[in-house]
Amino acid sequence: MVVWLAACGGNDNNDLDNENNNSNNNEVGNNDNTNDDGGDKEEVTLRIAWWGEQTRNDGTNEVIEMFEEENPHITIEAEYAGWDDYWRKLAPQAAANELPDIIQMDLSYISQYAGNNQLADLTPYLDEQIDTSEFDENTISGGEVDDGIYGFNIGVNAVGFQYNEELLDEIGVGPLPEDWTWDDYIDLADEVADEGYYFDTGMQPDVFFNYYLRTHGERLYSEDGDGLGYEDDQLFVDFFDMLYERVEAGSTPTPDTLAQQSGEEDSDVVKETGIGVFQWSNQFAGVQQIADFPLEFHPMPGPDMEDGIYMKPSMFFSIAENSEHKEAAAEFIDFFVNDIDANKAMLAERGVPGSAKIKEELKSEVSEAQEKIFEYVEWAEDHSTPMGAPDPAEAGEIIELLDNISEEIMYGQISAEEAAEKFRTDAESIFAN
Repeated sequence: MVVWLAACGGNDNNDLDNENNNSNNNEVGNNDNTNDDGGDKEEVTLRIAWWGEQTRNDGTNEVIEMFEEENPHITIEAEYAGWDDYWRKLAPQAAANELPDIIQMDLSYISQYAGNNQLADLTPYLDEQIDTSEFDENTISGGEVDDGIYGFNIGVNAVGFQYNEELLDEIGVGPLPEDWTWDDYIDLADEVADEGYYFDTGMQPDVFFNYYLRTHGERLYSEDGDGLGYEDDQLFVDFFDMLYERVEAGSTPTPDTLAQQSGEEDSDVVKETGIGVFQWSNQFAGVQQIADFPLEFHPMPGPDMEDGIYMKPSMFFSIAENSEHKEAAAEFIDFFVNDIDANKAMLAERGVPGSAKIKEELKSEVSEAQEKIFEYVEWAEDHSTPMGAPDPAEAGEIIELLDNISEEIMYGQISAEEAAEKFRTDAESIFAN
């Protein structure tokens, strides 16, 4: 689960309980809190919480300072932590009805928190406090749960293949077909293995099995969130047999090999013992920063690739239902997603911004690697289909289950046929409970 969700953030050891980590926050009452018409504005203190690494922490604190300068009657207290600690500490706050006013929310948790009435429906604040005029409807609907919007999308990602084109040409295997199929993938992967290289480093099970299902008109979860979204287990067998056969052919590393890699610097792509990696678009910059050769993007294999690709919210900003200052919280979200200087401070660290205007403004500001991300996401926006309903509250357990079963398949401990039956039985048990 952590590997899959690493597409959405990093790890850091800052403490979520430290509500005053933003040492540069303005103190309440130290500014001129007067309206243009001479009236005093109500002094407001907001708490905001997010997970992330130091780059995200520094950039977000800078945005907070900008917002406070423009809104001197509002003080924002920052709370942040690494991924695991973030959710571990957020849960008791939710149980005590003491969530921060603004919460960085993930796709795999939004249904759970919204279903427990812990998040406010943002619909009343759209176009009022939060300007949505520059946002595509598919971007906004990514935060939809039932009939409400419970998270505002603050970045978008799309899956693809990120690879070393020069190495592929050097070993005489390239180029990749523009509209390649899974059969092309198998042939290329095995041809690369014959040259002594890995073609890719495997596929995160829930992410890419869901992509595969979507290309067949199905999805991992049902639209109502009450169970699995596909009925034909042969789809499971075909996908995971393909992955297992790539391990057996030596075109994908074994689970043991992958387990020995401590980070991106140890990955086969960076070491140039592998051609590429299937992953979310926002992970491209991290790999490119370490690699001393250019990486390129390529679409996913098809057929029906456009049915499989969707624009995934990298993360959301949600407003707690227990917040006493929902309008002020919505104003901060508007500033975060629509202010040009604020976005220049973040430089798309949370994914490609949803605002068309902001994307255009940032093109000249971002690195070459980030520019490639922007270009790929723009391409994907025109070659994708709506995401559909968000992950159900049980998604975390289902992802862990599928990870474990997939690992058993890759180790040869269980056949894909046995795994398909086991996954369905155990998943249905999780949904039933």
